[in-house]
Amino acid sequence: EKAVNLKKDLAEMQEWMTQAEEEYLEKDFEYKSPEELENAVEEMKRAKEDVLQKEVRVKILKDNIKMLATKVPSSGQDLATELNVVLENYQLLCNRIRGKCHTLEARMIALCLEISEVWSCWIELLQYLDLETAWLNNLEERVQMTGNLPDKLDAVNDALESLESVLRHPADNRTQIRELGQTLIDGGILDDIISEKLEVFNARYEELSHLAVSRQITLEQQLQTMRETDHMLQVLQESLGDLDRQLTSYLTDRIDAFQMPQEAQ
Repeated sequence: EKAVNLKKDLAEMQEWMTQAEEEYLEKDFEYKSPEELENAVEEMKRAKEDVLQKEVRVKILKDNIKMLATKVPSSGQDLATELNVVLENYQLLCNRIRGKCHTLEARMIALCLEISEVWSCWIELLQYLDLETAWLNNLEERVQMTGNLPDKLDAVNDALESLESVLRHPADNRTQIRELGQTLIDGGILDDIISEKLEVFNARYEELSHLAVSRQITLEQQLQTMRETDHMLQVLQESLGDLDRQLTSYLTDRIDAFQMPQEAQ
C-alpha cells in the first residue's frame, strides 16, 4: 500500500511539473510595454518560488522511497527508477524557470536603460530646440528692424552689420537637432510628436533664413548705391568748391567777364 501511495505521489508530481512547464515556459509573449514586461517578471518570480517550494515534497518522496527500498527492495527499486526521472525533470524545470526569470529581468533592465536613454535624448532635443527658437526669434526681430530705416548711410550700415552678426550663427545646434530627432524617430519613440515639432521648426527656419538673406542682399545693394551717391556728391562738392574759389579770385582781381574763357562766363 505504501508503494502504491508513493507511486501515486510521483505521478502527481510529474503531472504538476508538466502543467508548470506549460503554464510558465511554453508561452512567450511579445512584451510591448514596460507594464507588460514588469508583470511577466513578477509572474516568473512567483513561478520560481512555487517550484522551489516543491523541493520539500521532492525530498520527502526521495526519503520515503529510500526507506521503502531498504524494507522492500523489489518495490523500492522500481520506484527509485521513477524517482530518478522525476528528479531529473524537476531539476530541469527549476533550471529553465530560473533561466527565463533571469532573461525577463535582463529585458527589464535593458528596457529601463533604453527608456532612460530615450528620455535623455528627448530632453537634449528640447534644449537644442529652445536654443534655436530663441535664435530664430532674435533673427526675426532683426529682420523686422530693417523694414523702416531712415535714408542715411550710417543707419543702413548699422542695420546690415547687426543682421549679418545674427546670420553668422553656427549650424552645430541644428545638426544636433536633426541627429537627435532622427535617432528618436528611427527608434519609433514619440515619432509623431517629434516629426511635427521638427517640421514646424524647419519650416520657420527656412522661411526666416531666406527672408534674412534676401533682406541682407537688399541692404547691401542699398548701401552700395548710397555710397556711390555719397561719393558723387562729394566729388561734386569739391568741384563746386574749386569753381567758387576760382570765381572769387576773378572778382577780387576785377577781371571782366568777357576776358574770361567761355566756360567761366
